[in-house]
Amino acid sequence: MAVLRRFKAWRPKYGLEKRVASYPYDVISSEEARRLAEGNPYSFLHVIKPEIDLPPGTDLYSQPVYEKAKENFEKFKKEGILTQEAEPRLYIYRQTMKGREQYGIVGCVSVDDYNSDIIKKHEHTRPAKEQDRIKHVDITNANAGPIFLTYKASVAIDNLVNQVVSTDPVYDFAADDGIGHTVWIITEDTIADAIISEFQKIDYLYVADGHHRSASAARVANMRRDANPYHSGEEEYNFFLAVLFPDEQLQILDYNRVIKTMNTHSREELFDTLEKIFSVQNQGSTPFKPGKKGEIGMYLQKEWYKLTTKPDPLDHDDPVMNLDISFLQRYLLAPFFGIEDPRTSEDIDFIGGIRGLEELVRLVDSGRFAVAFAMYPVSIRELMNIADAGKVMPPKSTWFEPKLRSGLLVHTLND
Repeated sequence: MAVLRRFKAWRPKYGLEKRVASYPYDVISSEEARRLAEGNPYSFLHVIKPEIDLPPGTDLYSQPVYEKAKENFEKFKKEGILTQEAEPRLYIYRQTMKGREQYGIVGCVSVDDYNSDIIKKHEHTRPAKEQDRIKHVDITNANAGPIFLTYKASVAIDNLVNQVVSTDPVYDFAADDGIGHTVWIITEDTIADAIISEFQKIDYLYVADGHHRSASAARVANMRRDANPYHSGEEEYNFFLAVLFPDEQLQILDYNRVIKTMNTHSREELFDTLEKIFSVQNQGSTPFKPGKKGEIGMYLQKEWYKLTTKPDPLDHDDPVMNLDISFLQRYLLAPFFGIEDPRTSEDIDFIGGIRGLEELVRLVDSGRFAVAFAMYPVSIRELMNIADAGKVMPPKSTWFEPKLRSGLLVHTLND
């Protein structure tokens, strides 16, 4: 069963929510963060991207960066930019993007559930990035950004959520990118208790986005447990901030690949290889966006191609091997382009589908990249099947939109 717990959120003073709410720390660069926060002292980027308040060129993993994050967070609290809820609560967070809505329940989930794989993962974490978030959580004493979790949809939970969202929200605004953000406080204890009870019937939660944040929260909890001779298991550090969405409401966008060089091969050699593993159709200058599993778009020398995978002789019962991304990696990226490990290779980059096919065209036409591949999105069911099998997905397999905003609801580890 999955544990869900109320918490005393730090949240923006009413009227400041739009100015406080920010993109997550890991989807924008330091330069983008500086630009977005310019002229806005309330932006939560000052907490999650604190290097923007330090000289350009500062080592992002240096101690002054984490100390600045703590200083800024304490300033937000002291000046009343963020105020703390009087009582522990659950919340509903709705996101609206191009007419599509998704409703998440905001609360704290259990580190023990994470450690025991009740909260399932589908990606490896990178040590440097994990250590970065460990320091940020430990020094600020807060989960500054929520973890994006999903669960197999429950009619009972949906009905409880519907009761809450029929009331007035505490925040309701559209960000500058047009995405709507609405937050309700669940003030009725009977509804909150019922939601918590229904989650006890949910077998598993799944990390959709935020593997480094969740891993880091667990590591900080273990550190504090070891340091606390009176550890009981009820301390706030044993729980971390999450937004839990039903799987039926989520949308995964494509995560596309751009390759820097032809690895000494010619165009003719590329097509000789392609013909062995794909049915190839020239689309001319018309962009090709894959419409179903088994289709891949390729952009090369100002022309688009539709690639349809031929039957794979390998075991289709393996949920990872059955992904289009795995097929491309196994039969083309590794043997032809020499990209053995896409996690570490400098010859490949990954472009989130939110940027559109035009970004692939721009990158290839600029000469920075030789060829681009447009992928069909992985499904939420494929993600869950892989996590259930205890396996991990290839790097950069899923791109969820819209992204959760940071700063709307913050969990501290000692309240």
